[in-house]
Amino acid sequence: MRLTLFVLKRLLVALVILLVAATIAAYVLVHASLPLLDGTAQTNELKQPVSVERDAQGVATIKGRSRTDVSWALGYVHAQERFFAMDLMRRAAAGELSELVGGATLKLDRQRRAFRMRARAEALLATLPPEQHADIAAYRDGVNAGLAALSSRPWEYWLLGARPKPWSEADSILVLDAMFFDLNDSSNARELAYTRMQAALPESVFTFLRTTSGPWDAPLAGVEMPLPALPPEGDIDLRKVDTKLLKLAAATAPPADVLGSNNFAVGGALTTSGAAMVANDMHLSLRVPNIWFRARLQYPDAHGANSGIDLVGVTLPGLPSLVAGSNHHVAWGFTNSYGDWLDWVRVTLDPADQSRYRTADGWQPMAQSTEIIKVHNAPDDRLEVRETQWGPILAADADGTPLALAWTALQPGGINMELLNLDAVASVDAAMAVANRAGMPAQNFTVGDAAGNVGWTIAGRIPRRLGICDPQLPCDWSQAGSGWNGWLAPAEYPHLVNPPAARIWTANSRTLDFDSPDYARVGDGGFDLGARQRQIRDGLKSKEKFAPADFLAIQLDDRALFLQSWHERLRDTLAKADSSDLAGMKKYADDWRDRADPQSVGYRLARAFRLEVIDTVLGGFAAAVRAKYPDFRFPPQFHSEHQVEAILAQKPLYLLPPGYADWDDLLRQCAQRVAARLGAQPGGLAARTWGEVTKTNIAHPLSAAVPLLGKLIDMPAEPLPGDSNMPRVQGATFGASERFGVQPGHEDSGYFHMPGGQSGNPLSPFYGAGHEDWAQGRPTPFLPGDAKYKLVFLPKG
Repeated sequence: MRLTLFVLKRLLVALVILLVAATIAAYVLVHASLPLLDGTAQTNELKQPVSVERDAQGVATIKGRSRTDVSWALGYVHAQERFFAMDLMRRAAAGELSELVGGATLKLDRQRRAFRMRARAEALLATLPPEQHADIAAYRDGVNAGLAALSSRPWEYWLLGARPKPWSEADSILVLDAMFFDLNDSSNARELAYTRMQAALPESVFTFLRTTSGPWDAPLAGVEMPLPALPPEGDIDLRKVDTKLLKLAAATAPPADVLGSNNFAVGGALTTSGAAMVANDMHLSLRVPNIWFRARLQYPDAHGANSGIDLVGVTLPGLPSLVAGSNHHVAWGFTNSYGDWLDWVRVTLDPADQSRYRTADGWQPMAQSTEIIKVHNAPDDRLEVRETQWGPILAADADGTPLALAWTALQPGGINMELLNLDAVASVDAAMAVANRAGMPAQNFTVGDAAGNVGWTIAGRIPRRLGICDPQLPCDWSQAGSGWNGWLAPAEYPHLVNPPAARIWTANSRTLDFDSPDYARVGDGGFDLGARQRQIRDGLKSKEKFAPADFLAIQLDDRALFLQSWHERLRDTLAKADSSDLAGMKKYADDWRDRADPQSVGYRLARAFRLEVIDTVLGGFAAAVRAKYPDFRFPPQFHSEHQVEAILAQKPLYLLPPGYADWDDLLRQCAQRVAARLGAQPGGLAARTWGEVTKTNIAHPLSAAVPLLGKLIDMPAEPLPGDSNMPRVQGATFGASERFGVQPGHEDSGYFHMPGGQSGNPLSPFYGAGHEDWAQGRPTPFLPGDAKYKLVFLPKG
């Protein structure tokens, strides 16, 4: 017995020693990969000295004598603070994640590798103008110099048992590609669903279901649309659908976060300074560290138009450009446009030779390649890729015809570094001209200048469509005069400058007049419901003068205006019901508070009721399609608010799914299912606050790899206000990746928020810096604070 105790004690001591040693070793490795903040360093890659100052939150101010020197230093800083995140972005775009992290990402790699983005990026480099190429090359050299200057490789590579690969010029193009993947649905699932819906449903029903505009619209041009007209009773009777098809799956796929944003602006007549004011909050997946890196870039204007270039805002590690912010003359921001930037092309194969396909110029050979996907600690994976002149073959039409995907990201000229030219623009008109030439995911570009002008246009290339094809359905481009033919010229883009009300707003919804040529050119790629855009518009209309605090109040607006009618519908349903299983729901439904309050149970109940009703109403239509395609579901990008409202306004029995006596019965059973589902969870309905849903989970990509690591490196979990259909967009892992409001020339009055902090190293003083200000909505300065650290790079010799 004594011997056993002795052995156990020795083992326990040894275990403690091992744990302490492992902790010390981990600390030493992480500490060794901290960036260099102070002192001087020599390099033979600069022409003139460059300084990098950082304030208490790690915001970097880079001062140089040329754009290429500043690009080099920005690459150096990005690499030292964020190289692992940069590596993930380039690999995600190229389909190379599995080489680093193993088979868990193989499915994603296979989806992405089909686009052959690395080969396209390498080919693109030869087409860039010399100045843009020089900036990318300087940035590449800075990244590799910064990586080499770390005393140890970034800590994530020790954890993965891997070594970082050097940065290349093509990698910066891949970072742009990664944003295309984030902001466009590269599976084009919505239009694939349309092909089945059209094949399975009467035309009137199909037209009704794919209507996206309605009374919630708040366009910049034109008016909101009425609710869509119901299909006639003679065309469909959902009471007769097979109930077995209703139960195959939910009618809709789980709702997807709308990767978009808010931006808005007012002209100088509405500000005390006389300058325009611009606000932007870009809604993306939230992570540690944040996707953006705050920076101020200063260098002389090589063309002499301005006394000097002074850029302030956010950069994207992997790229040398300022993405959004101000250059002291012009301020700008982006939201996802949700125009139609992807089309399916029907591919007719040669019956005598399946390796050929028909084009307008006759039969052409299919480009075929074998992609080798390396997998960490596993055998390589092989992917056969077939590609047409329009894009890769990725799907099949409802009748089985192969479909190739045409996507602006794949077309020559669809990606470039034109955004660098925003550095020196001095007016709204000049900024919009740059935006129209920029090769990037097509965005709503809202801009204001120091003279008080405001404007909106599309940033990114717009394809020139030919022929009479419905762009939301597959089309045969082998017919002469059909398909895409290059890009629209900037003069053909939609532009709005200094509207009479001096106000501009966008939030991923329709911006253009439904019947205008501009709308036809931009198209509908799955606009978001207009409720958020409308709430911003109405907030702007409620005042005649604006200070920065007024803009921040609009960005933080969490009033439940959109869900109000659903709350009233729930209360009406509960008032009519006499079943005991809804007693608890009646009690808590009035805990409403008129906003997306984390403590509100009533808000969560009304929201869950809405989703349950929508899925139930759509279930009948899904069952009708499943009669021909049993695995059919409406895609996540499918918005049906207006259709469901039109049905509930008239309550036609022929659109009632089977299993319900009438529409009141459907609403009651939906409420019962919500009450049962939420009430069965620990604590019952009383514990089902909205904060359970929005409790943040902003994590490092590797925090789950080691037990308890997340508690050390993830951001604090906090129940926050906000939701999707209001200006303050918030979810557990999704929300505003930044917020700012600024007047060009008056940046000292602006504010800025960013979650997750500047650095990717947990021992850095900048790790998580500023996160709590973002969470609580506290305004912090747009400009960097006083310099706390200074690093100077000197050319050798």
